Amino acid sequence: MGQLGTATQREESFFAAAPNTGRINLDDCATGTVSRSDAIVRLVVLGGPGAGKGTQTARLAQTLGLVCISTGDILRQAIASQTELGQQVQAKVAQGELVPDTAMIQFIRERLLQPDVAQGWILEGYPRTAFQAEELDFLLDDLQQQLDKAIWLEASATILMARSLQRGRVDDKPDAIQRRIELFEECTSPLIDYYQFRDRLVRVSAELAIDQVEAAILAQLPRQG
Repeated sequence: MGQLGTATQREESFFAAAPNTGRINLDDCATGTVSRSDAIVRLVVLGGPGAGKGTQTARLAQTLGLVCISTGDILRQAIASQTELGQQVQAKVAQGELVPDTAMIQFIRERLLQPDVAQGWILEGYPRTAFQAEELDFLLDDLQQQLDKAIWLEASATILMARSLQRGRVDDKPDAIQRRIELFEECTSPLIDYYQFRDRLVRVSAELAIDQVEAAILAQLPRQG
């Protein structure tokens, strides 16, 4: 597996103008003194369908002053707009299959080049495999960025199915949900091992109340001041 190509001139000039300024002080979150100018933090939120990734991503983004990046939203928007990439992945998404790695990393690259993420981001729903995790690290190296933590939301298959059915999304058909859960479980161990080996993994039970899940995540993130 080769490393992704070198950054374009546009990428180099963009990131030269946005140097990493440090880490966020989570003690300041309670007082509301955290802003994007305080630090650049980059997180990924992982878990099965219905684990609450979108909910926790939104809450953490607000608490830490980060930009939300939802791969599900990116895919749905691309499909609705019938972009070239959207047309390529439409059938896969409808069937609950994983989007090809080459297409997915291109979606992520395009999003991370947008100026609104210069001061930190939280990525939801990607990577889903150890291969994708490695490709994401290659991409971040190329863009002169670094991932801080991977937040793993753990929940049983029964909980994931029940919550997914309650969402009522157009693409949340029982067969498609079941297939997503099966694929998720197949990929779980290698992905956990990848981030655990690199001391980036934060594990939290997604079966707790929403507030408790967020508190458990914040308690495990680095505190620096």
